[in-house]
Amino acid sequence: MHFFSTAQCVGYVAFVLGVLAFLQKNDRRLKALNATESLVYSVHFTLLGNPPAAACALLSCFRSFSALKTRSPLLAAVIIVVNIGLGFVFAKTGAGWLPVIGSCFATVAIFFMRGIRMRLVLLFSTLCWLANNIVSGSIGGTLLELTITTVSIVTITQMLKERTLIREPELSTDNQLK
Repeated sequence: MHFFSTAQCVGYVAFVLGVLAFLQKNDRRLKALNATESLVYSVHFTLLGNPPAAACALLSCFRSFSALKTRSPLLAAVIIVVNIGLGFVFAKTGAGWLPVIGSCFATVAIFFMRGIRMRLVLLFSTLCWLANNIVSGSIGGTLLELTITTVSIVTITQMLKERTLIREPELSTDNQLK
């Protein structure tokens, strides 16, 4: 595997888009950047010869763009069924199911969840994709998922701290002395 092959360079572009996506606290921007990253990821995995990951990434692109317009449970169910169908068509090993599982969980998160809960389920999806990328030999993808894991944990922590500050305003010094 060459570090600067076309496949790996496309993976590096996906890396940048993915990091930008998970730095977002705004759910809409996260979904839009995630959709773009998924499209690039699909090309990357096609070039690496990983059909299950390429198909799931392409469906993830459609899913993320659709989720910007609708939260339709029917559409989410169809996407999950298609993901599983792609698994039966393309996954020839257990590792081939990793992107399928990750994509199904991400679909649930993107259509039915918001905020911290959405990001926690997306974190699980990220871990599935991380395992897939290690097995696939995807340098940019592995770096992306490791970075997304870190960035997601930091963002979730910041969001939890903000939530705590809103719920529990600090006591003034005068109140503490009484």
